[in-house]
Amino acid sequence: MKAHKSDNFFFRSLALGLLSSVITALPLKAAERVFFSYGAVNVSVSVTDLDTFAKKGVISPQLSVFLAKMTPQKQAELREQLTKSYNINLTPLLRFFDTSMGKDVLKGLGNFISLEGGENGKEALREALAKASSQPEGLTLLNILEQFPGNVQFNTDKILSAGKLLNNTEKATKDIVKAMVQMSNQEIASASAVDFSSMPDLRKPGPYGYEKQTIILTDKSRDRRFSVDIYKPKQWKTGKTPVVVASHGLASNPEHFAGRGKHLASYGYVVAVPQHPGSDLIYAKNVLNGTAKEVFDINEFINRPRDISYVIDELQRRNNSEFGGRLNLNSVGAIGHSFGGYTVLALAGAQIDFDHLQQQCDWEYSRINTSMLLQCRALNIPRRNYNFRDKRITAVIATNPVNSNIFGPKGLDKVSIPVMMGAGSYDPAAPVIFEQFRTFAWLNSPNKYLALAEGQAHLDVSELNGPLGSMIKSSSDLTFPSPDLLNNYINSISLGFFDTYIGENERDRVYLQSAYANYLSQGEKFKLLLITNSSISEVNNIIEQVKNQYFAEYIKEQKQK
Repeated sequence: MKAHKSDNFFFRSLALGLLSSVITALPLKAAERVFFSYGAVNVSVSVTDLDTFAKKGVISPQLSVFLAKMTPQKQAELREQLTKSYNINLTPLLRFFDTSMGKDVLKGLGNFISLEGGENGKEALREALAKASSQPEGLTLLNILEQFPGNVQFNTDKILSAGKLLNNTEKATKDIVKAMVQMSNQEIASASAVDFSSMPDLRKPGPYGYEKQTIILTDKSRDRRFSVDIYKPKQWKTGKTPVVVASHGLASNPEHFAGRGKHLASYGYVVAVPQHPGSDLIYAKNVLNGTAKEVFDINEFINRPRDISYVIDELQRRNNSEFGGRLNLNSVGAIGHSFGGYTVLALAGAQIDFDHLQQQCDWEYSRINTSMLLQCRALNIPRRNYNFRDKRITAVIATNPVNSNIFGPKGLDKVSIPVMMGAGSYDPAAPVIFEQFRTFAWLNSPNKYLALAEGQAHLDVSELNGPLGSMIKSSSDLTFPSPDLLNNYINSISLGFFDTYIGENERDRVYLQSAYANYLSQGEKFKLLLITNSSISEVNNIIEQVKNQYFAEYIKEQKQK
């Protein structure tokens, strides 16, 4: 992207932000005071006093009331936080804020940081960020406050409530991981002992090798053109060849499943990984470079499952001519990550519950579950009884799936085929507490599994770039499992699952138990935990305990509204 185009877009965005401010915020001027609202109490401090304190260390009489209980060390830390400069190119972020999803984020923040009097501060926040980022000293908390188009009001009661909810969510997640350890140990104790060291090591590549080809498909009925990466064995094994289709996540691409595709192909599988052109990496980049208005096309809730079914149709058309009639397309496996998890669960029979989704999206704290930013976008597609069930798909793996409120208990109850859900204890995008643990209980399948990788954070952290990646990688408080370890976990468990349910290899069912996950985790800091449907009573008990201990007041508040 050329610099002058970026600059033009930046100043155009800034001009529009200023114009919006003039229209919606007259007769406000730049912030003079910062208000702290708690119930009926409103106290304030001068922005000028904050500026003098931050830059010179001088404490005014009024500001001294606020700082009275802070030690000199804490006051020094506050000064540093007020003036710390972040050398960040905010243009992509500002473009994101112009999308529907970005506006949703701003609206949520605007409930906590508003204009004086309580008016949602979403537009003011965007304008303040835009103006502050252009200041010579760079982006600082102080100049954000100074550039706010009107007096700033921190709605302290809401901020404290949200902070408590965040804290409770973290505690509840830790309790769930502990419970998973206990349930896993119980399942191990109740099962017959197995010497996995004497069995084939599913972490290693298989004997058939692999090769890759890429084809381009056009579904004329939807005017949709997309690529498909196909991984197949170099040498064909005897009998029918099992087939797996994969669905990548939001702002991703088929390369996400390259490792999985190669591994399964080396064991005799054919793996097809289509591009989803309305929600892939290319589409996301178009938002950041200013050529697209939304993070993804909302019709992807419909198109993604249809992409997968169309790929299976195409494999059927090519089976005799290109695959010698080897492909078993009557019992196909599917694996999806994140938004792809939604996709494969829809193909497994899960149905969108619009009433449930609407209720959840209306709750002001719902975005504590980050994946709700994506799920709530489904409210903008026509409200029909969508049925994406493809009966050729007979087993699915959903890793870090976005699924809880778009389907809800009623929608997921319609899934009766074998399902494995994958989760990560560090996942901020689709948190295990909201998106996998409780939804595992809602699946109406006797053959269901929940695999949790400790330390897994939705994506490979080593590949994250930009400010987020730098922040995570530089944090001394965060360590993550190696990508190789996580790949070993998912490659072996996925192979065991698909061998059992579409490969007609019943003897590999032995790999689908807690003891095998424990075996894979030997000597590792970050463990793989696996539980089955036999622990469902304990899962439901933990869900109730966590709900009552950490979320009862929020659930009550939501029901009252």
